[in-house]
Amino acid sequence: MSETLSRLKPMSKPKPELLAPAGSMESLTAAVRCGADAVYAGGKLFSARANASNFSDEELAEAVQYCHLHGVKLYRAMNTVVFAEEVGDFLSEAKKSAEMGVDGLIVQDLGMARLVRECLPDMKLNASTQMTIHTPEGASFAQEMGFSRVVAARELSLKELEAIIATGVETEVFIHGALCMSVSGQCYMSAMIGSRSANRGMCAQACRLPFGRDYDLSLKDLCGIPHIKALADMGAASFKIEGRMKRPEYVAAAVAACRAALDGGEPDLDVLRSVFSRSGFTDGYLTGKLGKDMFGYRTKEDVTAAETVLPKLRESYRKETKAADGAAEFYVHLAEGEPTRLEMSCGDITVSAEGDVPERAVKRPADDEYLQRQLDRLGDTVYSLRSLKADIGEGLTVSAAAVNALRREAVRKMDEARILNAKPVQRYIETDLTVPAKFSGTAENSCCPPKIRVRIYRENQLAAAIASGADEIVLPIEMCGKVGESDGRFIAALPRFCANEAALCVKLKDLREKGFERLLCTNIAYIKIGRELGFKLSGGFGLNIANPWAALAAREAGLSDITASFECRTDQLKALRGVLPTAVIVYGRLPLMLTRNCPAKGAINCKSCTGNLLDRTGRTFPIICGNGSSEIFNCVPLMMTDKAEDIPADIYEIDLTVENPDMIKYTADCLKQKKKALEKDYTRGLYYRGVCAADGK
Repeated sequence: MSETLSRLKPMSKPKPELLAPAGSMESLTAAVRCGADAVYAGGKLFSARANASNFSDEELAEAVQYCHLHGVKLYRAMNTVVFAEEVGDFLSEAKKSAEMGVDGLIVQDLGMARLVRECLPDMKLNASTQMTIHTPEGASFAQEMGFSRVVAARELSLKELEAIIATGVETEVFIHGALCMSVSGQCYMSAMIGSRSANRGMCAQACRLPFGRDYDLSLKDLCGIPHIKALADMGAASFKIEGRMKRPEYVAAAVAACRAALDGGEPDLDVLRSVFSRSGFTDGYLTGKLGKDMFGYRTKEDVTAAETVLPKLRESYRKETKAADGAAEFYVHLAEGEPTRLEMSCGDITVSAEGDVPERAVKRPADDEYLQRQLDRLGDTVYSLRSLKADIGEGLTVSAAAVNALRREAVRKMDEARILNAKPVQRYIETDLTVPAKFSGTAENSCCPPKIRVRIYRENQLAAAIASGADEIVLPIEMCGKVGESDGRFIAALPRFCANEAALCVKLKDLREKGFERLLCTNIAYIKIGRELGFKLSGGFGLNIANPWAALAAREAGLSDITASFECRTDQLKALRGVLPTAVIVYGRLPLMLTRNCPAKGAINCKSCTGNLLDRTGRTFPIICGNGSSEIFNCVPLMMTDKAEDIPADIYEIDLTVENPDMIKYTADCLKQKKKALEKDYTRGLYYRGVCAADGK
């Protein structure tokens, strides 16, 4: 009976990790000393916060050792999109990270995740929030791809987070810090305006400037700390604080507040609000209460409020703190004619040091009290004295200086042993970085001449798209019933953000049973769903495929073609091609943001919405809403119809959003004739100018 009860007894959930940002060594020290279980930091390359101070190789190695000494993990953020010419550097940085003892890598790029899995099979891989994982199937597919943990999108409700956690995939949840208006990984505004790509860590934060009637793209900072207990009970593995570009005092305040909440205490949200806020905090995504109250910006009052709390916060992390597992047991052996021996034990680790031969005591011989006074001087270390056992020969003593020297030597050895013990064991397997090139130029993976693909957004464009003579037509899933059984030309486009994955799966199953064959996967979740239902899969631009290794990962996942990232230059597009047929957008208003909180709704309301957003210069940005999200498009179209020969592609894609239906055939004809579809008010996008490198150049 007792055996049965034992089996039925629910297993206790592991204690969730408190994960803090570290944009500098001071911030890292603040995080560790205020109670973080882990920190995440970036090196000088491939960090999605390139404008933070970040760490040189030497500083990162020092940071790893400092964290491991304190029993804290360090994850390195290498979560940018990577171009073909950078793959070797990425792998080199990953290998150096492993040699330093980094506990895991946070990665966005599908190709780089594949490469790390192949070359560093023991490395823990965390799927960056830049991968836009927001559904259970997305989390499951990330696990299938070799990720140990997923960082869930910041735009999710408690219920949606619970569904992801319930998959059993280790889930990291943002608990405090800045909210981007756009879903992470799906913002191209900064790139299109000034070549500063958010997917490359160079976001210029144009969204924090005035838009619409006010600051309609600027959200208040998230504060989910009041919900941290509920999320912990759900089984969230890690709580992440945003803020690698924020000051150390902010890190200290945020960690202290989260630590208090996790440990059942009362978090000081007033201090946290004072050190940094944008007119207060919001938990709108967590509670599902989206709307105008979520918006805010940094005011003069917000700035001045910090002045009163900064000195106290600096004091909170000035002194060294004791490691949770740093309680030390000492053993001292004093015997006539033998060197004094000191053993120090912390947990499973024991070190020893030898010093001077003890002397005959002239006055008072050494005793436990005398030795404890010297050994308890551990104030500037991570250790505390738990116990002392001494084996002292009769009438012997040893000088205080000698005991102190032994203590310092034992502490040094214990530091080294703890750091070594905490360092993950990593294998490195050499690989041929030219592997994807073996597919280049094969008949299977090239289309000559390139096909023309038309993507539409509105029902009144459908007839014109069919009449245009396009080889392929991409249309929203809601329109698929208008075309009957698919003849292979039609590709169903799924919403880029899925508010109800279960309902969508039902729709897709019905669509497949009716003979529809093709699916455009704009998120990794759809790859898994579509594959299981037997669709032929195309990869959308939202997968941010920018190198041949990412294309190879897509091919292995079951995709039959891909759309290249429109942040690539023409030479980078050329390097990408060959693994799979590659589509490139040559005409259309490019999406700047994918948002869950409609900016127009925040400023006015749906009934009086114009479907546009104005910036401070008077430029108009169209907004298309549906399926629980909104897309903000560029104020002018991309136009390359006269320059298509400069674009290495197997498929030329024409995207029609707010255009009239008669523009479809006209644009397709211009593309075929290599003519301009527009004479003015257009952009060449990033195909010639590209995006900034990690150093901003």
